[in-house]
Amino acid sequence: MQISRQIFAEVSRPDFWATWAERGIRVAVVFALAWLFTRIAGRLLGQLSNYTVRMMGRRHEGSTIEAEKRAATIISVLSKLSSLLIWLVALVMALNELSFKIEPLLAGLGVAGLALGLGAQTLIKDWLGGLFILFEDQLRIGDGVIINGLSGSVEEINLRTTLLRGENGAVHVIANGTITTLSNLTRDYSYYVFETMLAYGADVDHALKIIESIGNDIARDEPFRDVILAPIEVMGVDRLGERGITIKARIKTLPSQQAVVGRELNRRVKAQLEAAAIPFPRPLAQ
Repeated sequence: MQISRQIFAEVSRPDFWATWAERGIRVAVVFALAWLFTRIAGRLLGQLSNYTVRMMGRRHEGSTIEAEKRAATIISVLSKLSSLLIWLVALVMALNELSFKIEPLLAGLGVAGLALGLGAQTLIKDWLGGLFILFEDQLRIGDGVIINGLSGSVEEINLRTTLLRGENGAVHVIANGTITTLSNLTRDYSYYVFETMLAYGADVDHALKIIESIGNDIARDEPFRDVILAPIEVMGVDRLGERGITIKARIKTLPSQQAVVGRELNRRVKAQLEAAAIPFPRPLAQ
């Protein structure tokens, strides 16, 4: 009862509420400044990204698209780290304003962090993998890649995980420490590899000339001429199979544009080979 009376007497004092109101205002100011600093850091990082792209363009260090992808990848990670640091500092300042003893808390966090580090080797491995991905420029946001047998477009790169968006819309979350095989299909440029099979009685030379002509036509047409980097390479007869003759060609394009060019090439080749009466192999009997 005596303790209850003391608490009630303390709470009833006007200066008690005035003190806590002042502390509450200070905490609100701290969080408001944290929000403001987060926005400022985001804008500064955005300007840094634009500046980096311009400087790389002046030095002719790769294409503008590649520079933008590289800058977007690094800025995305830096933005998350800066926001985490700002809000962590704001939280410590807010606790200090509320008269919490943060020294024991920091000491406890240090011990807990050491114990967590000893037991979370997989987590540390993922973080190190993410750092190597960024420092070695292995991946960029927007790249078309194959990671551990999973194909897709890179949507997000974090220190711990990499997010891939598959062709069917599925999102694959891959821990950076588990990446053992990585194939980047869109670094600097891409190739669309064209391959089809003709019947053994087909005029192969005529078919190859048709494919070469179609490739040159596509390279002159809108909008494909802006994404095709080199004339079509007609490789010729790739192999002789049981059902027919396989011919192959390829077109060099801007990163991630090979599928668009390839679909148009397939459409035109099919139409013109049929118009020239060049036969495909007969379908297998069901």
